[in-house]
Amino acid sequence: MEHNIISVSGGKDSTALLLLAIEREAENLQAVFADTGNEHELTYEYVRYLTEATGVPIRWVRADFAKRIAGKKEYVLTKWADKGVPQADIDRAAAALVPTGNPFLDLCIWKGRFPSTMAAFCSAELKREPIVQQVQAPLLAAGDDVRSWQGVRRGESLKRRFLLELERVPVKHLGELWNYRPILDWTAEDAFAMHRKHGIKHNPLYEQGMGRVGCMPCINCRKDELLEISKRFPEAINRIRQWEAAVSSASKRQAATFFPAANHGGGITPAEAVKMANIDAVVEWSQTSRGGKQFDLVRAMGDGPLCSSIYGLCE
Repeated sequence: MEHNIISVSGGKDSTALLLLAIEREAENLQAVFADTGNEHELTYEYVRYLTEATGVPIRWVRADFAKRIAGKKEYVLTKWADKGVPQADIDRAAAALVPTGNPFLDLCIWKGRFPSTMAAFCSAELKREPIVQQVQAPLLAAGDDVRSWQGVRRGESLKRRFLLELERVPVKHLGELWNYRPILDWTAEDAFAMHRKHGIKHNPLYEQGMGRVGCMPCINCRKDELLEISKRFPEAINRIRQWEAAVSSASKRQAATFFPAANHGGGITPAEAVKMANIDAVVEWSQTSRGGKQFDLVRAMGDGPLCSSIYGLCE
């Protein structure tokens, strides 16, 4: 028996993917949403809306880092002293190594750092692995085959340009696992056209300056996107500020920034990145023009239009 597993994120591409699977009447269809714990409430609402609008139940899964954090705490308490770490730092880190129940934050507490464009471990740990372990693995172990539908497009990045539409994945199970990427050659407009074809609304965040609607914010968010987040959703910035403090406490270096200096994505140059010690500094940078050298009062204070879509979705 073959099962068709659709990964749904609440974004334009995965929504189009779900609608395509419904169109093709994919057998044994299961839709899955991996909750990273760093999503905007509008995305959670949108995923619930998709279940109602399509009639397809969407299963929610989450990563759990409790055991790994416990292992890290044991290591800190038994090994750091041998490495010359002061007892005060050991006590600080051990006290901070407590699971919160939020997958994104717990991942970073365990790692002692945030992901970056150079080490983007968030997707694998928070999205791929929960789906593989909680949904696909039991089916494969039972001898069933799994076709994993992935809503990725070649135009999104260089890494995705050379992906195959259908690719077998080696697994140590009785069943076979295939990655299936049927919208590889689609454009963003093709994805939104699929929404319109089926009368499905798009995620409202696309009309609020967001280019992506996965994490809020994403480590890859653009400068303009971060500025929009700071204006429209200051609570998201406040949350990241709190997370930076929590992860810093669990780090041997006693420092952890959401946009680390090694992360030069989103238009941040290496010279600018070095100056950015925390989320507040990066937000301040997002308010500048002239290559990040000049504060732009209009850019920083302007409310802008109520609808600001980079995809031309505003009427």
